[in-house]
Amino acid sequence: MYNGILPVYKERGLTSHDVVFKLRKILKTKKIGHTGTLDPEVAGVLPVCIGNATRVSDYVMDMGKAYEATVSIGRSTTTEDQTGDTLETKGVHSADFNKDDIDRLLESFKGIIEQIPPMYSSVKVNGKKLYEYARNNETVERPKRKVNIKDIGRISELDFKENECHFKIRVICGKGTYIRTLATDIGVKLGFPAHMSKLTRIESGGFVLKDSLTLEQIKELHEQDSLQNKLFPLE
Repeated sequence: MYNGILPVYKERGLTSHDVVFKLRKILKTKKIGHTGTLDPEVAGVLPVCIGNATRVSDYVMDMGKAYEATVSIGRSTTTEDQTGDTLETKGVHSADFNKDDIDRLLESFKGIIEQIPPMYSSVKVNGKKLYEYARNNETVERPKRKVNIKDIGRISELDFKENECHFKIRVICGKGTYIRTLATDIGVKLGFPAHMSKLTRIESGGFVLKDSLTLEQIKELHEQDSLQNKLFPLE
């Protein structure tokens, strides 16, 4: 029986529930739980609690997270990310802003800020998840929420092409932060529609990408009886 926290690398296309389901089959135990949902199109660190570690899953979930995201200026979508339908477009050109403008703008997002969660999210309003309203083409007032942006910065050059501008950011934040909403809010401050076109979680609960294992690696280590060495104990 395994006990400890296992940082899993969740690949794009899998839900967090898929990861837990597959791990239960591989490890032949039901006492497994993840520490916070990652959207299917998001890759990265998903700490999984196994055995007696499941009792600390809420604690791990409340710890900070870090992401690398691509912000795309010039087009907004229904979901605020690359999976949604186009809502609005507006041509962007290199004369509109430069990297210094972006860097100053990103500084303004540091600290406690307010976000309005996306319609396509699991936030509940009146006992119903927002994405359920969205799928029924219903609109509902979404409450503003305070989130903590501990650090944010640009980590790539600005790439102007096909009437859009793309650049990467790294964000260290607290629980409940929507990076896709951050991307659209960056666009609003620039005066352009925007969306998040790619997202990777590089850290969660103190666990980082380099310590994370794919499901295939976990399966191999389990078959070799050496997986326990990769688990982080509670002590």
